[in-house]
Amino acid sequence: MKYSLFLFTTLVFFIGILSGSIRAEDAPTAADVTEAQAVIAAQMEAFMRNDGEAAFVFAAPAIKEMFHTPETFMEMVRQQYAPVYRPQYVEYLEPVTIGSNLMQPLILTGENGMTVLARYALSRQVGGDWRIIGVTLSPAPDQAPL
Repeated sequence: MKYSLFLFTTLVFFIGILSGSIRAEDAPTAADVTEAQAVIAAQMEAFMRNDGEAAFVFAAPAIKEMFHTPETFMEMVRQQYAPVYRPQYVEYLEPVTIGSNLMQPLILTGENGMTVLARYALSRQVGGDWRIIGVTLSPAPDQAPL
């Protein structure tokens, strides 16, 4: 149920982006991009070490509320986000700001050799830190069906 709510929330966010009801603003600042990419990289490094506690730190409060524990969060990532959990290749693409959020697309290749386009949505928290509010995966552009 919690995972369904997470998927629904993420889907609504990205449908809004794609439909234009939420529009991309100016390019994010270099500092914002550096900070957001550091959050993504640190979470992926934690996944690679099987360090659920460290990976869970980078999730936004709403995500933490949905999954309650690092163990539950890690199990969801293992099952549903294998390329994020064990990336063999990572390429950061051009990020955009959407309102007060940042969307960072990446090309990821997982352990199974499958390449995907990952879209990370991050939100700046009250303390100023960026936290991950959602991730969607889709076929990489060169692997998308015609």
